[in-house]
Amino acid sequence: MTKFAACVEYDGTAYCGWQRLSHAPSVQEEVEKALSYIANEKIDVVCSGRTDSGVHGIGQIIHFETDVDRNEKAWRMGANTKLPDDIAIRWVSAVDDDFHARFSALSRHYRYIILNRRSRPALLRHQVCWFPYALNAEKMHQAAQALVGEQDFTSFRASGCQAKHAKRHVQKVSVKRDGDYIYIDIQANAFLHHMVRNIAGSLLAIGQEKQPINWIAELLKQQDRTIAGATAAASGLYFVSVQYPEKFNITPSLIVPKF
Repeated sequence: MTKFAACVEYDGTAYCGWQRLSHAPSVQEEVEKALSYIANEKIDVVCSGRTDSGVHGIGQIIHFETDVDRNEKAWRMGANTKLPDDIAIRWVSAVDDDFHARFSALSRHYRYIILNRRSRPALLRHQVCWFPYALNAEKMHQAAQALVGEQDFTSFRASGCQAKHAKRHVQKVSVKRDGDYIYIDIQANAFLHHMVRNIAGSLLAIGQEKQPINWIAELLKQQDRTIAGATAAASGLYFVSVQYPEKFNITPSLIVPKF
């Protein structure tokens, strides 16, 4: 058996999320169908981090095992001919047997994009979170620094989250404005269900100056999801990259969505 890693890019608009479900289309199902066709046998894949309905991926890493003899180019090009236009495999590479797309990961990087202008978007309606009211990105950035470190993120955890505990280590976070766009970047060892979108929703309240800068710190302390901001739209969220130990020779994605 040979183990392969691959990088998948996708527009999540038409899918229920990454994870395969029996009642709705998923990115995982499409990727497995394409790889299985090339292998002429069933292929199961494991991802580095599941994304929700409507969330996009640029550097999603997966792994799969097979004893079928195909080179890396054949896997990539062949699978891409069988994938829908909104999903693509960027690269495929053989990896050591001890590599695991999820458990070998050191960190994940998400970017949340807000289009902050009066008029709604047409071309980017499924690619950004549109917010028509004035936002103070500097105050959002200051508030977000309270997230850095290993903490309990219960206040930013979806009620249906199945994680055993809410402790996560946020390594860095930033909020920057570029014209009409505001970019929220968060890197952590792992994320809870809806964690980034719930953080974004709370930062929007601070950006509107409806809440003080120290509100994020207070929410972390209270550990109560019901007092935090609303869950921000899925359309603005991108799974950007995954970092692994150097021995696996997997370079994090250098492509960061920017409009």
